[in-house]
Amino acid sequence: MSTRTFRITVRGVFAGLDADQRAELLAHAAEHDVLRSAFTREGHLAYDIAARDAFTFRFEDSGEAEEDIVPATARAEAAAEAWLSERGYGYKNLRAQATDLSQAPLGKRQRREAARGEG
Repeated sequence: MSTRTFRITVRGVFAGLDADQRAELLAHAAEHDVLRSAFTREGHLAYDIAARDAFTFRFEDSGEAEEDIVPATARAEAAAEAWLSERGYGYKNLRAQATDLSQAPLGKRQRREAARGEG
């Protein structure tokens, strides 16, 4: 059985931030810039608190079977909640979306490379 790679995106909105929390997020904004975001095992947080209160965590996980995506999604959501709670950041509208990369359609370049490999 091959290993499947899952990419999980957890989105939400900061809620009830006080002035100190907002200042702390602003101070660390460069580390969490949307343009630097990546899917990682530990999860990468991206936000632009100066523009809006929304945030996105990106996680990468794996499993052996298609149904392993369900617990992987639950782990990602729990990790996002834990990160926010440990820092005392309120949040709302938390939702997760997962993709099994083995089920993702091939892009144009990938189709071309696959065709070359079959010939």
